[in-house]
Amino acid sequence: MVKLTEHGGFLDDAYNVVSAGDDVRRIEEGRKKTMSYRILEKHNHSGNMKQLKLKFDCMVSPDNNYVNILQTAKASGLKKFPVPYVLSNCHNTLCSVGGTILEDDHAFGLSNAKKYGGIFLPPYRGVLHQYMREMMAGGEKMILGSDSHTRYGALGTMGIGEGGGELVKQLVGQTYDIAYPKVVGIKLMGKPKPGVGPMDVALALISKTFANGFSKNNVLEFVGPGIANLSMEFRMGIDVMTTESAALSSVWETDEKTEQYLAEHGRDREYKCLRTEEGAYYDKFIEIDMDNVEPMIALPFHPSHAMPIREFKTDMANILKEIEAEGNRIKGDHGEPFIIMNHMKEGEFYPDQALVSGCAGGLFENIVAVADILKSGSDGDIYGIRGNKLNLHVNPASLPVMEDLMTKGIGSELAVSGVTMRPCICGPCFGVTDAPADNQISIRHVTRNYPNREGSKPGQGQMAAVCLMDARSIAATVRNGGKLTGADELTDVEYRELKHTFNKKIYEKQVFDNYGHENPSEELVKGPNIADWPEMAPLKDHILLKVAGSYKGSVTTDELIPSGEASSYRSNPEKISGFTMISRDPDYVGRAKALRMIEAALNLDSKAGNITLGSIMISDQIGDGSSREQAASCQKVLGGFANLANEYSTKRYRSNLINWGILPLRTEEPLDIPVGTYLFISDIKEILSCGRNEVEILILNEKFDIYTEKDVINLDLSEIKSYVIKTIKATLDVLTEEERNILLAGCLINHYKGN
Repeated sequence: MVKLTEHGGFLDDAYNVVSAGDDVRRIEEGRKKTMSYRILEKHNHSGNMKQLKLKFDCMVSPDNNYVNILQTAKASGLKKFPVPYVLSNCHNTLCSVGGTILEDDHAFGLSNAKKYGGIFLPPYRGVLHQYMREMMAGGEKMILGSDSHTRYGALGTMGIGEGGGELVKQLVGQTYDIAYPKVVGIKLMGKPKPGVGPMDVALALISKTFANGFSKNNVLEFVGPGIANLSMEFRMGIDVMTTESAALSSVWETDEKTEQYLAEHGRDREYKCLRTEEGAYYDKFIEIDMDNVEPMIALPFHPSHAMPIREFKTDMANILKEIEAEGNRIKGDHGEPFIIMNHMKEGEFYPDQALVSGCAGGLFENIVAVADILKSGSDGDIYGIRGNKLNLHVNPASLPVMEDLMTKGIGSELAVSGVTMRPCICGPCFGVTDAPADNQISIRHVTRNYPNREGSKPGQGQMAAVCLMDARSIAATVRNGGKLTGADELTDVEYRELKHTFNKKIYEKQVFDNYGHENPSEELVKGPNIADWPEMAPLKDHILLKVAGSYKGSVTTDELIPSGEASSYRSNPEKISGFTMISRDPDYVGRAKALRMIEAALNLDSKAGNITLGSIMISDQIGDGSSREQAASCQKVLGGFANLANEYSTKRYRSNLINWGILPLRTEEPLDIPVGTYLFISDIKEILSCGRNEVEILILNEKFDIYTEKDVINLDLSEIKSYVIKTIKATLDVLTEEERNILLAGCLINHYKGN
């Protein structure tokens, strides 16, 4: 089904892999024959293809982070949007907590679009990624988004999801700096069987490539004869999920279907024929035989925990016991134990809730397939809503998709089948709507199933879980009375090949496109919850760090700052910081704030010695998941100045740390450092200024503590070193000159203010 090749090689004109040998010159020439090289070269401003400085064609941000980005950009000297910048209102739309807080954010976004020349997508009109597919993506383009699922490769666009700091850099005329990435060739062969959908192919890929880091921070380049067997929406459904393999970006070969899609959306000039050239060199290869892909299920608590539904059924009891144990580890001692074994009845698995939604699930063809499966049932009542039967809810990806479903009668068919069609929002994907009840299991065609992402609150005793599946198998499960069923098990379904008709008038009448028409005199509309960033201190000569959180295993961005109701406060740095680690470690905020009461005044006082005081978080792995910059900025607001990990899960999280002035320390050594321990790094300012990467961390014994501000001011290096019980060798890994300057300045805002 999926075959990995660890070594590099060339592709011939029949997509066969040819050994590269050790001909360095030929390898370098082969790199230039990939689609990725062609696109990156077009956007590079460094003059050096080994160290890229990229500028993007356009950008996009959702309403759960664009306020912070705009505030940061304004503080950094923003005058106007230099490229088309879409402000989408699809994430926080239905968050009810906080009264008018969210509409205040939307009003702020619209006023920024007027002042700086932006594009404003109002609530309920579309999910950001679908709008970008429909209206912005095109051949050989690059798009930067402040959402991790910024992926438009099927249209020949390299999309990259990053934290807000990277978008700020683009807004003030700077570049996205990165070493030339490895490029992985993904050869698609065969054709999916009836009942197999894009999520099934995507989960097959993710299950083989995430845990081993095969795709991490690489560009995935889709090639091969199998592409022609996929519709554009099928390609998009696979493409958007490449984020979950930890890839940096993706791009696909294009064809007449790509050209037709763009033409149907009024953008025929955006088409570019993209092909890998004969002799193109790839650092690794993945082969996917789509003939053999089966309906898949990604079990809690990660998309990579995927296997064929058939395999899950053969060992269901043992697998569910493992999930239950992991859920109880996550929940800890909060409330009653997490229980899901009761979802297994007479050897079958029965979930409680079903959703098809957003940029991955809410596409026209997926929803039509749902209608086909439910319509083919022999007795409509078997999947009705009576009693404990499984309910299915659908969120189309955009208003044009919803309008076409209604025009073609699919909406009516779904309603008769007991399916509710909801607004075009991202809510079910990240837990601001449809949170399951305690101990419930939801099956969803969305992008993620991380712990607590569905909206549960284990710290308050409420715990649920999500399994990812394709819309087709979700519909098959609903039709089969709620019993887990792969869509390939159904033999009586007639799948229609209905063609989606895009109505451009919907966006023409409702989207505010003000690019190129900025009005500097426009006043920004700033509601009471929209707060400025607090003042942040630059680094002093040395740094003293107290461990505010120390964890085993992975710390995800959903744990660092949860989605759900916390999203309501994302425009207020102080309020949102109060939710940091709340689902995993409710005491983290209190510990960090206790230290911040001392450090804030001292760090900003140039007379208060030459030692920066701050908190640090420690874990094996930190940063898996979303691009949300609040995962780093909240640590900073609480006084965080460093993280120490064996691994940072993604490039975008590490970039977030740097842009908020948090040292991304990494070590190969085992980490068993308890909360409350003090760590000391001498000459950190010199290390950064001189371009060094290696750092020696001194661990101080439990007798060392700080009681008064005077103690900190008068600390002597020799006195501190007398408490040392152990040292750890760590590294900052590769930092660009600008990144070093940002860390020295204390954050990106300070850096740009100083320049």
